[in-house]
Amino acid sequence: MNKIELLAPAGSFEKAKIAYLYGADAVYCGTSELSLRARADMKNDDLEKTIKYAHEIGKKVYVTLNIFAWDDKYEEIIQMAKKLEELKPDGIIAADVGVIEILKKHAPSVPINISTQANIISLHDCNFWYKNGAKRVIMAREMNKEQLRYIMENKPKDLEVEIFVHGAICFAFSGRCFLSDFLSCRSANLGDCVQSCRWSYNLYAEEKNNPGEFMPIETSEYGTSIFSSKDLCLIKELPEIMKMGVDSLKIEGRLKTEYYIASVINAYRNAIDDYQKNPENYDSAKYLKELEKVKTRGLTTFYFNNRENKDIQEYGGRQYNENYEFGGKVIEYGKEKSIIEIRNKLQVGDTLEIIVPNQIEPYEFKIEQLWHDETEEEITEISPGVKGQKVKMRLPIKCQKDWIIRRKK
Repeated sequence: MNKIELLAPAGSFEKAKIAYLYGADAVYCGTSELSLRARADMKNDDLEKTIKYAHEIGKKVYVTLNIFAWDDKYEEIIQMAKKLEELKPDGIIAADVGVIEILKKHAPSVPINISTQANIISLHDCNFWYKNGAKRVIMAREMNKEQLRYIMENKPKDLEVEIFVHGAICFAFSGRCFLSDFLSCRSANLGDCVQSCRWSYNLYAEEKNNPGEFMPIETSEYGTSIFSSKDLCLIKELPEIMKMGVDSLKIEGRLKTEYYIASVINAYRNAIDDYQKNPENYDSAKYLKELEKVKTRGLTTFYFNNRENKDIQEYGGRQYNENYEFGGKVIEYGKEKSIIEIRNKLQVGDTLEIIVPNQIEPYEFKIEQLWHDETEEEITEISPGVKGQKVKMRLPIKCQKDWIIRRKK
């Protein structure tokens, strides 16, 4: 079985390090100005640092330059292309044909990966991009497995295929959306989506027998989230996907937390490795159990198994799992006391779970004591009043720097 790449989102250098720590083979990231995540915390210096760090540890970085650009953006794009030619990432993700032409000219040694924004749904699409210099195509999420299998069996052998297996699904086809720009003057196609599809809307239906009389259609007192999709999850379908020979499995979420990245990447890393070791006994339940803890919405297989699937919308607009939250991150391990950077309120008696890299079952324990990180004064609780708030506690197992801790409510 060919080695398959696990590709993680990285909205910052710190998130990239977490992704690698928990088993990602590669990350995709981009500067906030020229990718489709304008609010990601990734500047040019961080991008350079991420590429250097990745290559030092034998990992990969793909840089997103996937905006649909107006003419006034091209001078900046040319400068970025020249910079990427120097930095030598493992690929550049792009969709706009004008941008791709610039990349061919100014970053000729860097492979081009065609973004899902290009709406690639057929063998004809794949062949077109292959003839025009693409090393990899990132398929539209709207495809089903029969369509994907046909492409895998008939595509050029050295054309790589990447698919999304987990994360948010955009209401618009492959993310080509104008709703945000229309409602708030923030363009999704320039990386500044306000996520209008996640809002709650008030709907009214006119009564058939009483023209002019309107009845509200509501999921809750806040309205209904008619455009908000559930999140994609193909953990059960992983064996089918791997048998097809897909080259890369992509996780969505450059704006997600380090906790989300650690949890999801760890689950998929273990699932991939376990299946490769023992395909006959693959059981998705234990990986799904971990993914359920960190889900922000309901989970769906979207159209992968069935083009007629209707279980794809999150009408209630739910945005989080109430039973688990980001507890903190290990800054420094000590046999008696470890320093933890906290992300939510912690108190003596809380149940925590350490997410251990390359181990699907987290290590559960209760907080018995807490100490102020500077004065060593024993305390009973602490809240993240400032960014980087730290506390000392005793950990039950030896942990490495940057291991993530989950709080169980």
